[in-house]
Amino acid sequence: MKLNERSLAFYATCDSPADNSGFLYKRGERHTAYHRRWFVLKGNMLFYFEERDSREPVGVIVLEGCNVELCESAESFAFAIRFGGAKSRTYVLVAESQAAMESWVKSLSRASFDYMRVVVRELEKQLQEMSRELA
Repeated sequence: MKLNERSLAFYATCDSPADNSGFLYKRGERHTAYHRRWFVLKGNMLFYFEERDSREPVGVIVLEGCNVELCESAESFAFAIRFGGAKSRTYVLVAESQAAMESWVKSLSRASFDYMRVVVRELEKQLQEMSRELA
């Protein structure tokens, strides 16, 4: 499948259900101030927008090969999305409450295909065990 800005923008704003959405504060890469952004998680893609009603995402983070973890920060309710590799970017995000932070960390941790693969393998294993018990 070929992805481009137009197809990503369509997917980000189409009516398909989001796995999570809400405002988070994102620390800039060059300027380290926090900016309030509207985030939408769909599958393994985390889109962020200037405002809730924006039609074009400002950016997208593909959540493969990352770890989501709480981080030390002057701000409360901070967490980070870290990618492996020496020059990989770490995204520092801040939620508006403890409950929102926990919800985001849980959603983001489950967003990768690697996580889904583990879940499918575990379910297949359980199904095989149940089939053996019934036979």
